[in-house]
Amino acid sequence: MDRVDTVVVGAGVVGLAIARALARAGHEVVILESEAHFGSGTSARNSEVIHAGIYYEEGSLKAELCVAGRELLYRYCEEHGVRHRRCGKLIVAADDTQIPALEKIRKRAIAAGVHDLHLVDAEAARAMEPALQCVAAMRSPSTGIIDSHGLMLAYLGDAEDAGAMLAKLSPLRRARVVTGGFHLEIGPEGATTELACRQLINSAGLDAPDLARRIEGLAAEHVPKAWYAKGNYFTLSGRCPFSQLIYPIPNEAGLGVHLTLDLAGQGKFGPDVEWVERPEYEVNPRRADGFYEEIRRYWPGLPDGALQPGYAGIRPKVVGPGQAAADFVFSGPQTHGVAGLVNLFGIESPGLTSSLAIAERVRALLVD
Repeated sequence: MDRVDTVVVGAGVVGLAIARALARAGHEVVILESEAHFGSGTSARNSEVIHAGIYYEEGSLKAELCVAGRELLYRYCEEHGVRHRRCGKLIVAADDTQIPALEKIRKRAIAAGVHDLHLVDAEAARAMEPALQCVAAMRSPSTGIIDSHGLMLAYLGDAEDAGAMLAKLSPLRRARVVTGGFHLEIGPEGATTELACRQLINSAGLDAPDLARRIEGLAAEHVPKAWYAKGNYFTLSGRCPFSQLIYPIPNEAGLGVHLTLDLAGQGKFGPDVEWVERPEYEVNPRRADGFYEEIRRYWPGLPDGALQPGYAGIRPKVVGPGQAAADFVFSGPQTHGVAGLVNLFGIESPGLTSSLAIAERVRALLVD
């Protein structure tokens, strides 16, 4: 049986960042990806936003890793030529009743380590964005947008330069805890191969809980139930009148239907929240009705027929509808008692922004 030091399961943005960090630290790394291409799951179906860290509770992993990861990510993009733009974001109050919510968001962000937010009145907001309607807003200059595929390509290049290898179309069927590491069964049913490793990192995104249940020797109580929150996006036909991202006040379901931009200036709206039993990516055109209603609260000039079904992504959740939002879950040897094993659960937004910081956290867990 062939043997390697470390196996990382999942070649999304987080898995590639982890593989890069471990390979650069001297580990022999193999990345297992079940699909034909890296980054074709959740990492290819998101808003491509570099988040400032505004919405996360003080002391949470999401707050800590987003704030740290944001600065690491901007520096990495500049040093590696990854396309990005620090365009900024406006969080807008549609009426006077929402103004206290802006101040609440600002105080929570400051507690979490975000210190560059500033409140502006309606006149100042319209001076920045003439098409915008609001009574007040808060600007985040540290929010940006990024070419996520270019970022993953850079991470993979760094990892391979340090000796890592990507194995595509190589699903991990099952794993068994043995003395000194793990025995892995890899590949399609009926044509599997075996591989031994000392360390195993489960960064399989939506499939992480299912994969963890297939690790013989890991107690079931250390594996959460998987929940799937679908987010639909609609693209804007025609020219977008905004130069920065526009977010409404968050609601009970999430951050609300917000405007994001791609690096070409094309506008897109979403994601909404649609709980589904299993991952599926078709966008129902009828959901546009709710989008028009929400968007016109801050952009009343949105023309009829301007929204076209775009794409959908799935958030890998560890809590279901109606439950309080959960933090990132890093389940390492200190939690479950299996040496060399780290499971990552619920790595949703701000996972992309936090990817470099997440990688360092995983490396530290293995060292400890």
